[in-house]
Amino acid sequence: MVDLILSEAAGAAAHGGGSFLSSQSWWVALAMLIFFGILLWKKAPGSIGAMLDKRIADISKQLNEAEQLRLDAESLKAEYEARLADATREAEDMRTRAEAEAEALVAKAKDDATALIARRKQMAEDRIAAAEANALAEVRTAAAKAATEAAATLIAAKHDAAADKALVDQAIASVAKG
Repeated sequence: MVDLILSEAAGAAAHGGGSFLSSQSWWVALAMLIFFGILLWKKAPGSIGAMLDKRIADISKQLNEAEQLRLDAESLKAEYEARLADATREAEDMRTRAEAEAEALVAKAKDDATALIARRKQMAEDRIAAAEANALAEVRTAAAKAATEAAATLIAAKHDAAADKALVDQAIASVAKG
């Protein structure tokens, strides 16, 4: 850069464009040299480097934090996926158990209904049998009563005191033999 400034100044002097100090390029070059000199004297490159190093360290720290957050997010995602899988399995198990219980309840209800129908049928048959037995007993009682009345009527009509005496003697003789 210094070579450029000196060549510029030399070119201006060679062209006869005036004095070397009256050239605008010379003053710009001189101002730049003074500016760079002050920067070096104040150790600006070191402070700029330190500032850039600090900024690099901050960015590196932020990148490390971002990486840690990404790893934490991935672990949380894996944990929640595992929980979701567990919840899905548990829900499937509950559904399977509920279906099995429902099938068992339906089978038990069918068995209970069949048993109830059988008991009611048996009760009806027992009532019918009891009614038949009762009716048969009433018919027998009525028949026995009718036979007794008919026998009494026949005996009263055909037997007199002498016949009664012969029947009583015959009954006594059969008891004495026995």
